[in-house]
Amino acid sequence: MTTTSLSPTAPTGSLGDTLRRLSTAQKGAKGAPAYSRFVNRKLGRVLAALAFHARLTPNAVTGISAAFTASGIALLALARPGWGTGVLVSLCLALGYAFDAADGQLARLRGGGSPAGEWLDHMVDALKVSSLHLAVLIGLYRFETVERGPLLLVPIGFCIVSAVFFFGMILNDALRAQHGVATRAQASDERPSVSRSLLVAPTDYGVLCWVFVLLGAPAVFFSVYSLMFLATGVFLVLVSVKWFREMGRLPR
Repeated sequence: MTTTSLSPTAPTGSLGDTLRRLSTAQKGAKGAPAYSRFVNRKLGRVLAALAFHARLTPNAVTGISAAFTASGIALLALARPGWGTGVLVSLCLALGYAFDAADGQLARLRGGGSPAGEWLDHMVDALKVSSLHLAVLIGLYRFETVERGPLLLVPIGFCIVSAVFFFGMILNDALRAQHGVATRAQASDERPSVSRSLLVAPTDYGVLCWVFVLLGAPAVFFSVYSLMFLATGVFLVLVSVKWFREMGRLPR
C-alpha cells in the first residue's frame, strides 16, 4: 500500500474527477504481468474511486478483498468441480484481486497509507498465495478430479513456488529500503515494458484467477494449471538469480 498523497480524506468533485486524478497518478511496477497491468489495475482504479466516494477506508477495502478471495478459495476446497463452480470461483478470486489493487489507490486519495495498512495488505496476500493451492489440492483429492498419486504434487509444488516468490519480492524491497536503494514502487516511474508484461503473463495471478473457469473440464483445467505452475517455477529460478546479483550489489 503506497503512501503517496493525492487529495484530502473527504471526497471532492465527481466520481469522474476522482477517476481522472487516479489515472494521471497511476503507477505500477516496471514490467508487471499483462492482466495485472492492463486489466486489474484499471478495475482497481474504479473500485478505489467508488470506495472513496463511499467513504470507505483502505483497510475496509482490504477486508472486502479478503472476503471475496476467501470465498473463492473455500469453493475450491468444498464445492464439486463444474462449470458453475468454476465461474463462481473465478469471479470471487478476480474481484478479490481487483479490490486488492484498489486499497493502495484509495490510500493515495485519502492522503497516504499507514504501516499498519501495508502490514494488513501483505498478510492477506501471504495467506492468499499459500491457501489457494492447498485448496486446489483438497478439491482434487476430495472429488478425485485426478488420480490420487504423483499428480497431487502439482498444487503442493505450486504452493511452495508461490510462497517463495511472494516472500522474495517482499524481502527484496525490505533490503533495498534498508540500504537506501529504490524499491519496486519507487522505481515505477520508469517506462514499463509491454513486451515483458506479455512474456510473463503465464505467471500472472490474475490469469490464474480465470483459469478456474475450466473446472467444468477437469483434464483441461489441470493441464493449464500445471503449465502455469511450470512457467512460474522456471520464472522464479531465473528471477532469483537476478535478485541475488542485485542484492550482491547493494552497499554494505
